[in-house]
Amino acid sequence: FSSSDGRKLGPLAGVKVLDMTRVLAGPCCTQILGDLGAEITKLERPKVGDDTRGFAPPFLPGAEEAPMAAYFAAQNRNKSSVTLNYTKPEGQEIVKRLLKSSDVMVENFKAGTLEKYGLSYGHLKEEFPSLVYCSITGFGQTGPYSPRPGYDALVQAMGGYMSVTGEPEGEPMKVGVPVQDLYAGLHGVIGILAALRHASLTGEGQHVDIGMLDVSTSMLANQASNFLASGEVPERLGNQHPNIVPYQVMPAADGYFTLAVGNDPTFERFISVAVKAAPEANAEKLLEDDRFKTQTARVDNRKLVTDTCNDITRKKPVAWWLDELEKASVGCSPIKNLEEVFDDPHVKAREMLIEMPIKGHQKPAKLVASPLKFSATPASYRSAPPQLGEHTEEVLNRAGFSDTELEELKKKGVV
Repeated sequence: FSSSDGRKLGPLAGVKVLDMTRVLAGPCCTQILGDLGAEITKLERPKVGDDTRGFAPPFLPGAEEAPMAAYFAAQNRNKSSVTLNYTKPEGQEIVKRLLKSSDVMVENFKAGTLEKYGLSYGHLKEEFPSLVYCSITGFGQTGPYSPRPGYDALVQAMGGYMSVTGEPEGEPMKVGVPVQDLYAGLHGVIGILAALRHASLTGEGQHVDIGMLDVSTSMLANQASNFLASGEVPERLGNQHPNIVPYQVMPAADGYFTLAVGNDPTFERFISVAVKAAPEANAEKLLEDDRFKTQTARVDNRKLVTDTCNDITRKKPVAWWLDELEKASVGCSPIKNLEEVFDDPHVKAREMLIEMPIKGHQKPAKLVASPLKFSATPASYRSAPPQLGEHTEEVLNRAGFSDTELEELKKKGVV
């Protein structure tokens, strides 16, 4: 698909999504769909909008009037903003009017909220049989926790992540990015794409039920498998790996770097570099020591291996280790802050930073690009994160509402 000026619009061009989400998990999901070319109509509360419009500072720079929160801008490009009070009967009818031309509806209210307003999947499926209706909630549509609100930090705590994150003697620690919201949004995209495929083949829509705790449980990966296989509850290991040693942050003479020794041949190459770093340590003898020779042995002797390797890595500065380990094809990395990340030549080469002009702002906003790179249908950045209600009249006129009707709806507080 291409636009009138020849720009490719993405693999989901032509798909229309009605977006009743706010905060992070839902907007993350719908922004990905938008980047892939889907047309996203975002419904927001009149005068208030998405909660994240108030998650500030920081704001985007260069605002002429009301500044836009950086948090909101991060997840809301490629969307039209329509203000709508869905709690009023007229608002519910507008939602249904918009659904007539929609393929997908996404919402992330607490389970049962839209039921009260006749906008649940159960209420809509007869009238819109091909609709893909995705709900992203903390705990899904069923089960004892389903009525509860879902927050990333709560799910990190309940889902076991905090029990395996942090230093062994420290307090349980959450991840520094709201990963549970983002995981849920990604799984929402996956579910929607699968349901769209089914609908395209059969004409049958369906309800895609995404619960953050379900997603969290599924993403425990090797930690869950380790527990299920052994019955042993995993403990916090700081920056170490439960199944591989050494695979962790290492101290150098002037700072820290990350080392990833994924197998025995890589350990042998690491030792060859260690010999250069500290000849007096006789590191080559470790390859003859049964406690170091195999990956399983190194895990069983974690403390000894870690302490021994740390004593060696402290002998040289970070830059020396990165240079020598890369030449030896041993996984390693500097530990960067965000300024360094966006200044990284590889990040720049992959075009992971974009700029978009924002209405009411003198300066374009810097935003993180889509990581999805397509050879034929690239992600597209067609419209900047919108101001609240920026497209209300345009979208509702297109849906058949006259200017007179819109004025009446505004007076009633519906739009």
